[in-house]
Amino acid sequence: MADDPKTRPAQRDLGRVFNEVPDLYDRARPGYPDALFADLAAITGVGERSPVLEVGCGTGQATRSLAALGCSVTAIEPGEKLAALASRRLSGDVTIERSTFEEWDDHGRRFDLLLAASSWHWVDPEIGWRRAHAVLRPGGWMALLSHVVVRRPGEPEMYAETADLHERFSPGNPGWGHPPLEDDVRTTAQGWDAPGDLFGPPLVRRYPTVQRLDGAGLADLLGTTSLYRALDPGVREALLDAVAERVRTRMGDRVVRRYLSVLCVAQRAG
Repeated sequence: MADDPKTRPAQRDLGRVFNEVPDLYDRARPGYPDALFADLAAITGVGERSPVLEVGCGTGQATRSLAALGCSVTAIEPGEKLAALASRRLSGDVTIERSTFEEWDDHGRRFDLLLAASSWHWVDPEIGWRRAHAVLRPGGWMALLSHVVVRRPGEPEMYAETADLHERFSPGNPGWGHPPLEDDVRTTAQGWDAPGDLFGPPLVRRYPTVQRLDGAGLADLLGTTSLYRALDPGVREALLDAVAERVRTRMGDRVVRRYLSVLCVAQRAG
């Protein structure tokens, strides 16, 4: 499961809507840069046969990179269709277990690294942080990965070009708005709110990532995010069709979608 924490709904069950569109999710969502995983390995020391727990693996985008490092990966995913797709796509020393992290039975297993790629915001923080600490070995690490959509001054940006459409189809939606400026995101904290006694100070690294999409590709991408999945299906499809047409007719059928891919990692205390 994955999404931008700023679009977090009141009910965590909305995180399971990604299970409705597993193939589209796998095709449209951006992956994480190789440099991020190289830094993750250098910082944490994980590698050949290191036991790693992944929380909310989705279709296995980050899982593939962990397996490529030689890690022994246990990946938790509550969505039946997402887990099935991940099982078909993944190879290497990877085991997928259907469960939420809160309800997962660890059978006494302990790990060198717990990783959540754009999924930790779906975990109940009252349970998740202390459970993460408990399933890590002494000296183990926790890593949160995320994508933050950003913009650069003077560059055409999707929402600016389609704000009227968003207001027409879903007026007053609090999720609508311009993404933050890239330079502003580089100076802000990124989603680490663990109780202070569980982990050491987090290390944050950011990696520019770009998707270049046509109108149909942008509509596919937006249709995999919780903000759009939460809309009534008729509203969602009409809005995404209008967005795709706007990109085709006014933006030359080309959109640059910028992200900062964020690695936030901290070592278990105690």
